[in-house]
Amino acid sequence: MDNYIDSGNTAWVLISSMLVLLMSIPGIALFYGGLVRRKNVLSVVMQTLFLVSVVSILWVAFGYSWAFDTSLAESGSPLGRFVGGFGKAFLHGITLDTITSQHIPELAFVIFQCMFAVITPALILGAFAERIKFSGFILFIVLWEIIAYFPMAHWVWGGGFLQAMGAIDFAGGTVVHVNAGISALVMAILLGKRDDYRTGHPIMPHNIMFVFLGTCFLWLGWFGFNAGSGLAADGLAANAFLVTHVATATAAITWMAIDWICNKKPTTVGACTGAVAGLVAITPAAGTADLLGAFAIGLVTPVICFCMVAFVKPRFKYDDALDAFGVHGVGGVVGSILTGVFATRFVTGEGGVQGALYGDWHQLWVQVETTLITIAYSAVVTFFLFKLVDAWVGLRVDKRVEEEGLDIYEHGESAYNR
Repeated sequence: MDNYIDSGNTAWVLISSMLVLLMSIPGIALFYGGLVRRKNVLSVVMQTLFLVSVVSILWVAFGYSWAFDTSLAESGSPLGRFVGGFGKAFLHGITLDTITSQHIPELAFVIFQCMFAVITPALILGAFAERIKFSGFILFIVLWEIIAYFPMAHWVWGGGFLQAMGAIDFAGGTVVHVNAGISALVMAILLGKRDDYRTGHPIMPHNIMFVFLGTCFLWLGWFGFNAGSGLAADGLAANAFLVTHVATATAAITWMAIDWICNKKPTTVGACTGAVAGLVAITPAAGTADLLGAFAIGLVTPVICFCMVAFVKPRFKYDDALDAFGVHGVGGVVGSILTGVFATRFVTGEGGVQGALYGDWHQLWVQVETTLITIAYSAVVTFFLFKLVDAWVGLRVDKRVEEEGLDIYEHGESAYNR
């Protein structure tokens, strides 16, 4: 019988959905919240909590339909290459008995993909932390989700033109990290530096224990992010789990070593940042890379990300406050391209895709082209949305608000009252 529900696969996808939610709240909230100053920690928490709530509503209303409906493509419309359509708006036609090809309820797939839609804009927060109006943030992020994320998810995962090209993005290297990371850079440049930001003099985190706890939740949740993306409890999930862990561990040690060599001390924040860079970079490759790929990606990525954070950012003097671009954007680019190098039939199976290391240079070019298209689209969309929202409601807080803290002025609260 083909039309049945696999209880093991269903349970794994639902558990993975919960793990991915942990990455946003509390993961990103704690990680970014610990990196900002104490006067702005609640602004980060509020931005993250708002995102989880509003994006979830947008997703079931029409986001899932835009990303994964195939009605436009089936009708022969060329628009089907770029957007799904409204055939599944408000989950129309999806019942308790609607089953996907992986023998899980489609509702389980809906909630799993919802968590990806939730965390992607949350990654951008680190670029403009400590200087954005909450009202402007709300309008910008809602429009960004609709115009940048929903179509991109369709292009790569929902039957769009990048998927048709053969792009490999197992769990969100381009859709999530490159998309959000490039948008983060554009926002940081357009919004301008914090008033007290000085190149070469980093603003110290207010609570490194929060950073550590946030990293722990991210590391844990990423197993749902990557190992859950095969939508089955099988060998592919086990491999994705393994390579995710190995790449992350390798990246954490690598960043710590670089920190030790360059700054004379291994720092907790550095090790945590390296771990996140490794998580980001292995994401697109988790379904195609083996242990060799995991080690290589875990070694290469933190070196490049460290150079972006320590040398390139000071050189060009942009204020990517919490290195959203330097880690997520750059890590996503590196991971997406290296996927075209380390993909192996040991994982993909006989007749499956393989990378340049195993003789398929075409796949590497597909990955490069996909990455460049993502960069261009994200940058253009973010630029125009910034100009629109800034003209409409304004995005930058007043100087006095920035000096005294967004928590009190924007939210009427203080995280620490002693």
